Amino acid sequence: MSAASPLDRMWDHGRVSFRARRARLRSKAWHIGQCSVAAGLAWYLAHDLLGHPKPFFAPIVAVVCLGTSYGQRLRRVAEVTVGVAIGVFLADLLLLLIGTGAWQVTVLVALAMTITLLLNAGTLFVTQAAVQGIVVVTFAAAPGYALTRWVDALIGGAVALVAAAVVPRAPLRRPREQAAVVVRRIAQLLRAGAQGAIDGDVERGLQVLADARSTDRLIRELQDAADEGLSVLASSPFRRRHGGNVRRMVELVEPLDRALRNTRVLVRRIALTSYHRVPLPGSYVLLCEDLAAAADMMAAELAAGEMAGSSGEVQRALLRVGEGTAQVERVADLSADVVLAQIRSIIVDLLQITGMDVLEATDALPPPRL
Repeated sequence: MSAASPLDRMWDHGRVSFRARRARLRSKAWHIGQCSVAAGLAWYLAHDLLGHPKPFFAPIVAVVCLGTSYGQRLRRVAEVTVGVAIGVFLADLLLLLIGTGAWQVTVLVALAMTITLLLNAGTLFVTQAAVQGIVVVTFAAAPGYALTRWVDALIGGAVALVAAAVVPRAPLRRPREQAAVVVRRIAQLLRAGAQGAIDGDVERGLQVLADARSTDRLIRELQDAADEGLSVLASSPFRRRHGGNVRRMVELVEPLDRALRNTRVLVRRIALTSYHRVPLPGSYVLLCEDLAAAADMMAAELAAGEMAGSSGEVQRALLRVGEGTAQVERVADLSADVVLAQIRSIIVDLLQITGMDVLEATDALPPPRL
């Protein structure tokens, strides 16, 4: 079979990239809808109800406050609203005193950023004060409407604050779903490593190792999902009852990170045994496969919306593999010894996912045979 041409590879990459973009769009669909509705509502309140002729600040503030993520929404609302108020006030004051022009814009930006920095404001606060002041000077140069524009900013902030409280359950499920992805990847790597040890194929072992080394992003995505879940709890009073489950999932990020790191070390050692033509004991391969099966059970529970270990089956499966590590024969090979040690470390990490603390998980494993 002939190798794919550069054009074919580029086309395949484009299809994969399009699927990734489409998945990203689906994940942000709620944010898009929320920002759109908030912008329209802010305009309606300022224009139709209060009679402001051009309340462009209202939808601008609403959209900037909501952004495209759940993180730090309440802080964004406060920073953007106050930043806009300062920028608008300074712009109107300078319009009255010195008019408009290039050097006036320079003075405005310098004053706005200086004042907000002296207030120990965040980056978004500082930027909004400067940007909204520029908008007033360049697009709304008629003086005397500072209060109206400030009210528009408050309306946009208020709409964003209410919208921020309306959050779907998806970001609360996402940490558990991403944890399931991480655990399933651990199972896949364990199984691939075991198969590589059976085949003794060096190229296959190196490919599995390369796959293992590309898994850092999974932990980053898990941490992002955990942070997003906590942000939802902070911004939405309607989701407080889910706080216990979300916080328990956040606590699992560290042991899952360790479990994935230990899996990478294990895969590396298996690749070394293939490279040096030193066969790994069959019992060690079986332990990897049994541990992969236990990890698959854990991933299935997490994906089904349950806390890992809620049924007790996963914990019992992990403990059985732990008992097996104490019964297998020891061999005089460093890589094989490291493989056994890493299997035990992964078991300890995964037992913490089921509810044990690190000391309980460590003590639950019988000492290995000397």
